[in-house]
Amino acid sequence: MTTQLAPLAATAGQSSVGNPWVNITIFGLFVAVTLVVVLRASKNNKTAADYYAGGRSFSGGQNGTAIAGDYLSAASFLGIVGAIAINGYDGFLYSIGFLVAWLVALLLVAELLRNTGKFTMADVLSFRLRQKPVRIAAAITTLAVCLFYLLAQMAGAGGLVSLLLGIDDRMGQSLVIVVVGALMIMYVLIGGMKGTTWVQIIKACLLIAGAFIMTVWVLGMYGFNLSALMGDAVAAAGGNEDLLKPGLKYGENITTKMDFISLALALVLGTAGLPHVLMRFYTVPTAKEARRSVVWAIWLIGAFYLFTLVLGYGAGALLGPDRILEAPGGVNSAAPLLAFELGGSLLLGVIAAVAFATILAVVAGLTITAAASFSHDVYANVIAKGKTTPEQEVKVARRTVVVIGVLSILGGIGAQGQNVAFLVALAFAVAASANLPTILYSLFWRRFTTRGAVWSMYGGLGSALVLIIFSPVMSGAESSMIPSADFALFPLSNPGLVSIPLAFLLGWLGSKLDTDGEDPRVQAEMEVRSLTGVGAEKAVDH
Repeated sequence: MTTQLAPLAATAGQSSVGNPWVNITIFGLFVAVTLVVVLRASKNNKTAADYYAGGRSFSGGQNGTAIAGDYLSAASFLGIVGAIAINGYDGFLYSIGFLVAWLVALLLVAELLRNTGKFTMADVLSFRLRQKPVRIAAAITTLAVCLFYLLAQMAGAGGLVSLLLGIDDRMGQSLVIVVVGALMIMYVLIGGMKGTTWVQIIKACLLIAGAFIMTVWVLGMYGFNLSALMGDAVAAAGGNEDLLKPGLKYGENITTKMDFISLALALVLGTAGLPHVLMRFYTVPTAKEARRSVVWAIWLIGAFYLFTLVLGYGAGALLGPDRILEAPGGVNSAAPLLAFELGGSLLLGVIAAVAFATILAVVAGLTITAAASFSHDVYANVIAKGKTTPEQEVKVARRTVVVIGVLSILGGIGAQGQNVAFLVALAFAVAASANLPTILYSLFWRRFTTRGAVWSMYGGLGSALVLIIFSPVMSGAESSMIPSADFALFPLSNPGLVSIPLAFLLGWLGSKLDTDGEDPRVQAEMEVRSLTGVGAEKAVDH
């Protein structure tokens, strides 16, 4: 490692990001503290409800803070600040989309899901539909969304830690991703949902406090005059006033405008279909606490996204786009570089540890969600047909954690260099296409059937994945994952504009063509339970 650290100090004028040993020390302290928390939490993991849902022991405020910790990912802190620094107004659209999305989750999903489910999204869907096909489809879509999201987090981890340690070769960054993946697996294996939740609460408090301090610092340098700050950002970008207007990234032509609409659809509708966010509603004791969770989350997340506006333009003003793009980690380096510019090695070390905590907390939440979906939906209810013990189910979940961890490490290595906010937007598109139509139909349409659910989930997931594969994300551009190839047949970078309406259409069509129908008594029971909560506590705690 010393061969990588030595050049860093010598290049202070270029890509220096402080003292790597300070950064490593702060990293180590954070990992040690959170491991102690996880170990303490793991002592109470006795049942499946403890491992999957934290024993349903968290209050609305605690769960809302944990949701903020789960939701404010590497994309929020690294990707969005970088996107605003480089693309200005169009970069801030990510923040707006991510925040507005919570209104959909609050008004349409949170309370109803908590009333009708037990551990996973598939519990809700299979309440009134046939168990086997629906649980398998829900598990597949859950795993797909989680893996996409994990790609973004692991790529962000590689870029961040590589920046802090001065590692600018691909092999070194890949090693960093392996280390992050190993830590993630350890956290989830030991702590389950309870340990993961406390890590997310700690991380949310640190992230919002760190962003607040940097925001006040940047504004203070400009006399709390946001116009002066934005003016400097324009000057640093060579007088490019398009930073302050819509259209720098998405207004060039009809294709980019359609891409923006597609992105907006994915961001606003995707949150209510994200499995790791939906699973958090089961960690509270009542539906009322589930609602309180979302309100808490909206306040915390809203404050944070206002901070990103200042931090993004601050990075643009104090660093300039060229320095950000040339740093190891590229656009994802804006926030750490800004911290170093403001407070030197110490502030950088703290902010970097916060960003690292962000990644660890989110990947832990994603991993336990994916593991729960496989073990609870596929193993316990399909393979074992309900004839299994909670202990055996948790054992399968732990093995699944290791498999998902390895897959996410390999995917993160392949996704290095991509903007993590953009990668997360793809995960949102897959969630909005594969999960949300089925959830809404199941909760609100009496004539929805198993065939409609299966068509909607597989159709939404398949169309989203196919369109991503044949989009500029994968090939045909310098920023593509395979820049040397060109098989981009679909012009848009985000598939949501096509895949989301298609999934709704397939759900409607499949239900109309299904002659079997479903049991009206079970449908009536689900409607009463989802709207009133009557019988919900007995169902979730049996």
